[in-house]
Order: sequence, then structure tokens, then C-alpha cells
Amino acid sequence: MANNPETVFTYGAPLLKFGPGSSDEIGFDLAQYGVKRVLVVTDVGISATGSPQRVADQMGRYGIDAHVFDGVHVEPTDQSLQEAVDYARINGPWDALVAVGGGSSIDTAKAINLMITNPGELMDYINSPVGGGKAPSQPLKPLIAVPTTTGTGSESTTICVLDVLALKVKTGISHARLRPMMAIVDPLLTISQPPEVTAATGMDILCHALESYTAKPYYTYEHKTAEQRVPYCGSNPVADMWSMKALELLARSFRRAVLHGEDVEARMDMAMAATFAGMGFGNAGVHIPHANAYPIAGRVRDFYPKGYPSHEPMVPHGMSVSLTAPEAFRFTFPAQPDRHLQIAGVLAPGASRPDNPAEALPAALIQLMKDIGIPNGIGGVGYDKADISDLVEGTMKQQRLLATAPLSVNESDIAQIFERSIELW
Repeated sequence: MANNPETVFTYGAPLLKFGPGSSDEIGFDLAQYGVKRVLVVTDVGISATGSPQRVADQMGRYGIDAHVFDGVHVEPTDQSLQEAVDYARINGPWDALVAVGGGSSIDTAKAINLMITNPGELMDYINSPVGGGKAPSQPLKPLIAVPTTTGTGSESTTICVLDVLALKVKTGISHARLRPMMAIVDPLLTISQPPEVTAATGMDILCHALESYTAKPYYTYEHKTAEQRVPYCGSNPVADMWSMKALELLARSFRRAVLHGEDVEARMDMAMAATFAGMGFGNAGVHIPHANAYPIAGRVRDFYPKGYPSHEPMVPHGMSVSLTAPEAFRFTFPAQPDRHLQIAGVLAPGASRPDNPAEALPAALIQLMKDIGIPNGIGGVGYDKADISDLVEGTMKQQRLLATAPLSVNESDIAQIFERSIELW
């Protein structure tokens, strides 16, 4: 327990508009702010569906001149973000941004917004120790996030995630000013999501909720001054509420959404779960599975996931997060046994309890992963025992995330989690 325990927790969230057809109202929403010129940020795959252009066209009814940029790189890199920033600078100025797509599009729009309003280079703002960890000094433009995948929760959060190519590490930029002004969640935009994408992004929702609900409680930290406060403040009553509701929705609809993608009710539950989990982890934080995910994704060699258009090797973010989750929660069980058992009961309500209660949550996760087609551990995406030291090195650079874990974790602990995650079943 902290010598001078924290007594304050914080909570932030965007304005929210949810429901079928909500994406048709963006022009009206932006017109309330006197916006005249907007950059719509998306990727080629989403652009091909016509949704970004439709969003741009309907803004014209409100006198807004909207331009579509479809150069987003799936799983953004420092290089792809810089190219997007350069495009925005050359073709600006912009009064606002609208991101239409998955977490990659929303995160790219966050980076554009940061760099067209603030001085310096991208690396200045990337989290320490990879980058300078600098906070923005100037206000950002209004950003509306319109997710077309159900997973990242980026529409609710202050985080922009990217690969730094030269270092082969995945990291992020985190500051309250990056949070979108408004999230417009239209479940109809997610119907075309392939089952493999639904599975991977859904595991991201699940891990967001699990990690935030089991995060180190806010009152166990040392007391902070106002200027020391960061978006991730530890588990707290408000974040807990959103995380638990997300888990209930996932338990009801995750398998259905993967196996029956045309099920509108299941898609609505998944869209709501993604947003709710974002409201949870965007304030409480995430920990070991996400810290492990960054090197798993950043050091990939020859894994090509089904359902994704990329011609480059990649481990989708939600998949990379899930691969060590069973072992991570086996490790964290002693910190909060009641919480681990509670969420195991939500995810697998009919399952018989194992003799060792620490196995309940890992067993529920493994059964779900089998049912929806997630690879069998990190070995399923091309890693073996010889890679563990490199993976551990990448994880230990994610101290911002590891600080949120309910138990302190060292290199030996992370190595054991990776080793036990080579094959999960």
C-alpha cells in the first residue's frame, strides 16, 4: 500500500452518438461548431465500401467542404503516420477531422490532429523511453471518430498506437487532448467485417475490459499532484462499471458475431461493448497482455492473418493481445482472486469450476479462443523459445502499461508468461 495513498480518480469520455444510421448525422454535428473544411481519414479497404465518401458527401448539405484521405496503413507505423501528417499539412488548413475505420484510421487521425496543431516532430510526443514523451502545448482540432470495426475502443481513448520501424517496437502517444471530441458508433458499418477480423478485434475488446477491471486500484498509487495526473489512473468504480457491462455483452454476443456476421443484434452488442470497454480502459488502463502484444506485433516475421487485406506479415493487434492473456491472468490471480473468479463466471457461466481457482479465467479464455479461431499461442504466429528474450525486451519497454498491473512484474515473470504461451492447448 502507498505511504500517501491516492484519494482521487479521473474519468474522461467523448460525446457519444450510438445506433443504426447515426453516421448520417455528422454534417449536422460538425455544423454546430462552425466547421467549414474537414479531412476524412480512412484506409483503402474501408474506402472501397463507400462509407467514407458517403460521410463526406452528406457534410455538403451543411456547407462543409470534406476531403477523403485513404492512405491509412493498417497497424500504423511512424513512417505511415508521418506520410499522413505531411498530406494534411500540404492540403490544409482543416477545421476538423473525421476518422472512418478501425483503430488504425482513428489513431492516424489523432496523430494528424496532434501534428497539425503542435510544433516539433512525431518522435517528440511518443511515450518515453522510446520517444520524448512530450505533452501537446496547443489545443487540437475537433475530431469525430466513426469506428467501422468493433474492437480497439480508440474512439473513446486518449491513445494513438504505432510501430516504430527502426526499433521494431510498438508503442504509443498518450495525452488527454488526443481523445476524440465525439464518437459516432453506427453498428451497420460493421456488418461487412470478416469473421477473422471480428474475432481478433473482439479479443481486443475482451482484453480491454479484463485488464482494466483487474488493473491496480487507483487508491494503491502514491498521491499525485494535479499536474502529475495521467489518463490511466487504475481501476476505479466508474471504469469498473463500463468494463463489466462490456464483458456481459461479449459473453452474450461474441461467438454469434464471429459465426453469424449478419446478426444485427450481435453486431450492436459488439459495437456497444467496444465503446464501453474503451470508456473503461481509457481511464483505468491496461497491463500485461497489452504490454506483451507490442513486441509480438512489432517483431512478426512471416505470419499472414486470414481476413486481412495486408500483403505484409502482421499479427493484428487484438490477436497479439490475446495470445498471452490466459497466462497473464493466471499470473495476476493472487492479486485479486475475487475479481478473476467473478469475470470467469461472466464469460463462462455454465462452466464447472476447476479444482485450482486460478485456472477458471484462463480456461474460459482458452475455450473462447478455440471457438472463434484464434491461433494457439505465440507459436501459432511464428514464435518459439529462441524468441523469448527479444519479446521480453520489447515488453519491458512498456513501463507505462506494466505500472498498471495489479502485481509488480519483472523480466523473469514476463519470460515465464511468454514461455507458457508458446502453446496454450
